[in-house]
Amino acid sequence: MRKIKYKKGRKVQPSFFDYTGSHKSVDTEMQLFVYDTHDLTECEQIQVNDIEKNIDLTKVNWLNIHGLNDVEVIKSVGNYLKVDNFMLGDILNTTKRTKLEEYHEILFFNIKSLLPIENSDNISVEQISFILKNGILVSFQEKRSDFFTHLRERIRTHSGIVREKKADYLLYLLLDAIMENFYITIENEEDRVEALIDESKTSTNPAILEQIEKHRDNFNFLKRSIIPLRDSLYSIKSMKDDVVFNAIETSNYTFFIRLHQKSLELLEQIEYDLTSLDSASNFYFSTQSHKMNEVMKTLTVVSVFFMPLTFIVGVYGMNFDNMPELHWEYGYFIILGCMLLLLVAMIVYFKKRKWY
Repeated sequence: MRKIKYKKGRKVQPSFFDYTGSHKSVDTEMQLFVYDTHDLTECEQIQVNDIEKNIDLTKVNWLNIHGLNDVEVIKSVGNYLKVDNFMLGDILNTTKRTKLEEYHEILFFNIKSLLPIENSDNISVEQISFILKNGILVSFQEKRSDFFTHLRERIRTHSGIVREKKADYLLYLLLDAIMENFYITIENEEDRVEALIDESKTSTNPAILEQIEKHRDNFNFLKRSIIPLRDSLYSIKSMKDDVVFNAIETSNYTFFIRLHQKSLELLEQIEYDLTSLDSASNFYFSTQSHKMNEVMKTLTVVSVFFMPLTFIVGVYGMNFDNMPELHWEYGYFIILGCMLLLLVAMIVYFKKRKWY
């Protein structure tokens, strides 16, 4: 289970910024898209000083930032948009839970993007944050990834309606792309769990139970990541009737409601998968118990077979002078034959009663 580690010596102040993520070797780079239905301007490796002169407030402006190590760049972007310090702190602090905030005509949204790690049972976690203000959408990614590659191509090739919509619709598309990663992660976990369940039916290796618990932790982590996302998407509904905040067009609220429905579907699927894991654990213990019962049953039957034989041996092992059978010429062979017949009779009787 992933836990938030508290740094005892850290001083949390409004003016103090520190990137807390694990991608500290990633350089900060910026990419700017400025577009409308007719025109598109794409700026690669844009510098902070060039942002203001390239942004056109009559069009949609998407500034995508990879890498959060250069705190000064993040602060400069925040100063240009007049973003409060606590929002910048939440962008750099990757231990924060998913949340949505509306403040001073700014819509702030951060979300955890989860993807499976190849050849591993662990899950890769990246925090992605968004700031929406006055037709400008800024996305903050911890590292360069291909989450939004298809959206860039749609913008470049004028596919779909993305070039006809405003920045809030682009925010919807970006969030939807990130939520697709949840489906990929859950599907990967389900494939591994299905193979694990099949293995538990033929093997009693204790490592299977450890793997079941590992995947249960993964599903619980997914659940913990999606629940605040569900709550944040639900809170967007309350903005629909807000006459003060208009960063999202009324006609586009439907798209965010769809995202909320997706989050509910994801949670329902996770609950089902957790139930399947519980069933797998119960099946494993039941199999172990059944095999133990079979072993005990076999040992009990063998013990019962030899119990009367042991009694006979014990009787003739007593040192009494007047035991009549002691002086029979063929007494030894007769007793062995009787013991053998008794054993065969018990085996046949147990077999007919289906006791083994």
